[in-house]
Amino acid sequence: MEAILLCGGLGTRLRSVVSDRPKPMADIAGKPFLHYLVKMLSESGVKHLIFALGYMGEQIEAYFKSGEEYGLSISYSYEESPLGTGGAIRNALSHVSAENVLVLNADTYFHTDYENLLAEQLKNQAVMTIASRKIKDISRYGAILKDETGRILRWNEKMSLNEEKSPKPGEINGGIYVMKKSLIEKIPEGKQSLENDCIPAWLEDGVYLQALPSDGYFMDIGIPEDYAQFRKDIENGTMNEEVS
Repeated sequence: MEAILLCGGLGTRLRSVVSDRPKPMADIAGKPFLHYLVKMLSESGVKHLIFALGYMGEQIEAYFKSGEEYGLSISYSYEESPLGTGGAIRNALSHVSAENVLVLNADTYFHTDYENLLAEQLKNQAVMTIASRKIKDISRYGAILKDETGRILRWNEKMSLNEEKSPKPGEINGGIYVMKKSLIEKIPEGKQSLENDCIPAWLEDGVYLQALPSDGYFMDIGIPEDYAQFRKDIENGTMNEEVS
């Protein structure tokens, strides 16, 4: 398998915790957050990893080098100015050789079956398969609404709390995608948000996008509280337990 890791974000919400490095290089028990993510990808069958780099990206290249230590090969794609998630994927296209490629947010650890994601993409002839996460309260996120086959009907749907203001369960974007290379080629060059520009436009055009839910461990370290929780989970060895 081949994968693109999106590492170009500025990490402004986590700046109070990590000001001297890219957010994915935040220290977790003596190693950068990315170490745990790259290790998981290697163990899941990824053989070629493409880092899409921006802010302080040279720190990431200096740490991971060729990828030999992790049992995979690594390529590096740099953006001269912020391109957004969609633009970064498009910018990394020259490094992609597979017809279907994994794309992941580098600040999210989501333990799921990557090979099954790819298999479902091929089986259903979808151009994009999104790993969704079932959580107990989606009020902080945008929800994915889909039909019984898994086809996405509405995306990033903001769901307000009910009258009792109790948690509302649902599915959210897990930040992991399998994308057909031909779909990446359709992303306009320049600054594009995959979540806010590309996916809504594709749904509007009737492109078949599907979501596959997983209950695996999920943590987005984008805010200090969740960064602290991930550190705690690593130190306590609770990574294999379901955490919402």
